[in-house]
Amino acid sequence: MILVTGATGNIGSALLAQLHAHDVGPLRALTRDAAQAVFPEGVEAVEGDFAEPASLKPALDGVRSLFLLSRLGPDAGVLEVARQAGVEHVVLVSSITVQTHPRLGPAGENLAVERLLKASGMAWTILRPTQFASNTLMWAASIRGHETVRAPYADIALPTIHPADIASVARVALTEPGHQGHTYALTGPEPVSARQQVEAVAAALGREVPFAEVSRQEAYAGMVAVFGAEAADAVLDVTGGDVNDELLMVRDTVAQVTGAPGRPFGQWASENADAFR
Repeated sequence: MILVTGATGNIGSALLAQLHAHDVGPLRALTRDAAQAVFPEGVEAVEGDFAEPASLKPALDGVRSLFLLSRLGPDAGVLEVARQAGVEHVVLVSSITVQTHPRLGPAGENLAVERLLKASGMAWTILRPTQFASNTLMWAASIRGHETVRAPYADIALPTIHPADIASVARVALTEPGHQGHTYALTGPEPVSARQQVEAVAAALGREVPFAEVSRQEAYAGMVAVFGAEAADAVLDVTGGDVNDELLMVRDTVAQVTGAPGRPFGQWASENADAFR
């Protein structure tokens, strides 16, 4: 039995679809509201709240492999409940910032969860993706309203990854031998800047989308109320304010693990164009 957490999210929903298509056996999807969730036929929807690890016990009953998003609750408690339930292998989504920007607070938090998993006694595979293509959805309201998209560091290009590629690597790690004890840094197949992302969305929509570069200070003022001061600074650092060769590197890990090339940003934009209409 495989349990997918974050099952309605960008990675989890893609992972469930891929696992179901490959007919890998019994699947369970964790959600806060099973009655409202829509999953592939045959997937068992179960409820649980990461803020209360004990609530996850029924969902983990009989589970041997777990796909886990970190920092959704007290991770030590979540991992202990999983261990006690008999989970044998955990595929954890961490962040590439653990290796590119270890000084940042969120990176340190991700590293702490990695260490908890490694010390848990369960087998592990750690995924460290770079910036998600789906982060572009933060501009969806502006684009739907035919407003100007405003972003800092307009022409700094990061190897943004399609969430379905993270899901593809997770599927292989969960279902095929040889991936336990491995840490995978994951990127998309090419660098793409904020300006290029907007251009790709515009091409998918078949209309112009106005774009304007703003200063870090302007961007921070809009982000701090949502993310808090430390996280806002961290996001701004890793999206352009403090980039380094390690962060900018395009990696072929997705192709090596899955046997298929990484999906380009333009594909993500085309697949998700309706979100911007």
